[in-house]
Amino acid sequence: MEEQKRYEDYITGRNAVTEALKAGRPLDSVLVARGERQGSIGAIMARCREQSVPVKEVDGRKLDAMAENHQGVIAVAACKEYATVEDLFALAQERGEPPFFIVCDELEDPHNLGAILRTAEAAGAHGVIVPRRRAAGLTSTVYKASAGAVEYVPVARVANITDTLRELKKRGLWIYGLDMDGEDWCRTDLKGAMALVVGSEGHGMTRLVKEQCDFILSLPMAGQINSLNASVACGIVLYEAARQRKGIKAI
Repeated sequence: MEEQKRYEDYITGRNAVTEALKAGRPLDSVLVARGERQGSIGAIMARCREQSVPVKEVDGRKLDAMAENHQGVIAVAACKEYATVEDLFALAQERGEPPFFIVCDELEDPHNLGAILRTAEAAGAHGVIVPRRRAAGLTSTVYKASAGAVEYVPVARVANITDTLRELKKRGLWIYGLDMDGEDWCRTDLKGAMALVVGSEGHGMTRLVKEQCDFILSLPMAGQINSLNASVACGIVLYEAARQRKGIKAI
């Protein structure tokens, strides 16, 4: 019970949210009742922009269902402070290994993000990159789904995934995307500096992100279903990368 309290999601009310922002508390997002922009709500939204905290305008009834006495604003606390992309590179350098990142392109299910973080930690990845908007963030649900892996895997949140991939390529990383109609995942060299891109649950990778991929990897599908859960597919490829990077030979 104590562990659950530590990662309580919601900060409710105008004063409480304002103070959380002033204190620099890690926030996943701030939810504001649609149409509320005057007075202290406007000041909260302005501070969110300054601190790169996503603001989501929602129906007031959603806020009512989440908490009482919210005064038109609820902050969703992050279970851990976000890292930077530089932190991910620093961890790779500290370990003396070529960078090994996972990039989530509009992955929205917090259970999937948590599962990816758990596998990333076990497979030896140096971090995960997520977009600031239209994606799951570091909520308590993600913490629980990751089985605590959030504590050990840095998660960087960026404004634009496409621009970030371009920067990673400039710094020597190969970009591998998971999608249909690609190369067999186990016939590709995954030993070097790399980032594996996982698309959203419903639509896969966005077009601009897919265009930045150097390779598209696919998994064989022998049944009637034409795709796997995003975190399951990611886990299979992460462990193939881990096998190659550790020099473990397949029989």
